Amino acid sequence: MTALNSSTLPAIAAEGAVAVPQHPLDERRIGIVHFGVGGFHRAHQAMYLDRLMGSGRDRDWAICGVGLLPGDSRMRDALAGQDGLYTLVTKAPDGSRDPRVIGSIARYLFAPDDPEAVLAQMTDPAVRIVSLTVTEGGYNYNPSTGEFQYETEAVAADLEADLTAVGPRTMFGYVVEALRRRREAGTAPFTVMSCDNVRGNGDLAQRMILAYARRRDENGLHGDAPIAEWIEREVAFPNCMVDRITPVTAAEDIEMISRDFGIEDAWPVVSEDFTQWVLEDAFPAGRPAYEEVGVQMVEDVEPYELMKLRLLNCSHQAIAYFGLLLGHTYADEAATDEHLAPFTRTLYMDREGTPTVPEVPGIDLDAYKDELMARFANVHVKDTLARLAAESSDRIPTWMMPVIRENLAAGRDVTATAAIVASWARYAEGTGENGERWPVVDRLHDRVMAAAAQHDEDPLAFLRDQELFGDLVEHDAFTTPYLAALDTLRTRGARALLTELTATLG
Repeated sequence: MTALNSSTLPAIAAEGAVAVPQHPLDERRIGIVHFGVGGFHRAHQAMYLDRLMGSGRDRDWAICGVGLLPGDSRMRDALAGQDGLYTLVTKAPDGSRDPRVIGSIARYLFAPDDPEAVLAQMTDPAVRIVSLTVTEGGYNYNPSTGEFQYETEAVAADLEADLTAVGPRTMFGYVVEALRRRREAGTAPFTVMSCDNVRGNGDLAQRMILAYARRRDENGLHGDAPIAEWIEREVAFPNCMVDRITPVTAAEDIEMISRDFGIEDAWPVVSEDFTQWVLEDAFPAGRPAYEEVGVQMVEDVEPYELMKLRLLNCSHQAIAYFGLLLGHTYADEAATDEHLAPFTRTLYMDREGTPTVPEVPGIDLDAYKDELMARFANVHVKDTLARLAAESSDRIPTWMMPVIRENLAAGRDVTATAAIVASWARYAEGTGENGERWPVVDRLHDRVMAAAAQHDEDPLAFLRDQELFGDLVEHDAFTTPYLAALDTLRTRGARALLTELTATLG
């Protein structure tokens, strides 16, 4: 067994089973600070950069990862013991695997350990990009109103603190304080690159960071040198679309790396073999030559972004709750279910998702949808429905509510999306059709479960949360199919509802 670290790379390379970085690790120089180093970032953005470095390019764009949350201490410990290295194994539908060690993360900082170390890294003139995968909820906005939520505990603390004396607690605090210090030192600002699954992710990051900065300016915390207007004028926030299905690393993945490749890796990553990154080319401070390793650099990301959010991400929600209610565990089981598959591919994708997607340059949408279903059905990836069903209060309002609202405004059918929202409401009751119980993982756990618990007295209770659904409860065109779906789910079950909905498809 070979422990993964920089000193063992020659031995791993000699075995020939796993590709290793082709660039000398001591030649890396940090040019990117990234908040939110999870499995997706390591399977996607860090992978692209590793490819680029391996081609002999851009070794001054290595990544310094930053963790903010208590659980991020695990990533600190895993990467510290491995010199920032980890194994990425991609799995194709035919069962073939491509294992490689990724070497683009040169440093990892757990922010609570030393906030000043993070700020020092972010104010280094060599850092020209600060990137984000902080999840949909990390942008701290109300999905119904779009407004920044100033009362969130950690944000409220940062809004009142003297950050020269007390370190920030949030991404907003670090980004704004680092930009303030850069301006004070006469250092050009970095570009903020959001890589989260949110429509207009760069635009959203800009709005929320500016809202935070303006409130600090109003609180007099930047003295006679307010920062918000300078950020709005000088800092770029490119939009992008990212795509690669990446399940949470399981104990079985760690065992597989050990058994099949002889590598002891504390936190490897396993993903599908498909990957896509469409990125707005707006980097005044410079950027890696991403286009040389398959990134699509474009002027307008929105068509690609809407295609992915409304066809992939919303379809994941379609299979998640229904799949669990049917007794499935994995996405591949749900995606090949005799009733759930046509519900997702035809009733949702074709009839309700596709009408809200604009023309996408160079994309055949029918072929794209077929490919999505094949990706969902990849039995080797073992993406869990529990992962897809987590944090629903961030995902449904962000991804599916815009589809519902567009279709309602256009007078189009919303039967499938009403059934999907009803499946979430039924799932949030916390007990399956055969008495099985599951944990509802959600930042609004207590609230959504309390609403679901009122279904007997008020079948519309779940929709009455205005933060999540706005005024949707007042739209009969939605509540009528929603109530019918919820009643069937609660009385006769998910199979009966899907059978009814797909009966006309032949």
